Amino acid sequence: MALPYMTKHKGFPGRLPSTDYQFTIRRPSKIGATPLVARERYADRRPADRRADAGFMEALWDYFGDQPFERGNLDAGRLSWLFGREVIAAEDPFDPESYEAMLVIDVTRASVSFPDVFER
Repeated sequence: MALPYMTKHKGFPGRLPSTDYQFTIRRPSKIGATPLVARERYADRRPADRRADAGFMEALWDYFGDQPFERGNLDAGRLSWLFGREVIAAEDPFDPESYEAMLVIDVTRASVSFPDVFER
């Protein structure tokens, strides 16, 4: 059985440095992409989780800027913490279970949520 096509974003960091917080996946799943869902970020999240969110947003901003990008090998779990707020669908209809789904950073919301990333 052939694996589904998945764009690999060469040069995108695989994880948050010195942690096990994953940013990318190595290969596509045989059963298809894990669906993106908007996960609620509660105020009592651990500081390490907040650093992972900020590190991932910084990597997205450095790599893609304000341009639409393909989901590709970006980790669905990490992306879901930002999806629906700082990262939104860039196409209609949007397929949350596709590696080829197009996304874009909502710069206005992202700069409020992660001011340190956008003040550089």
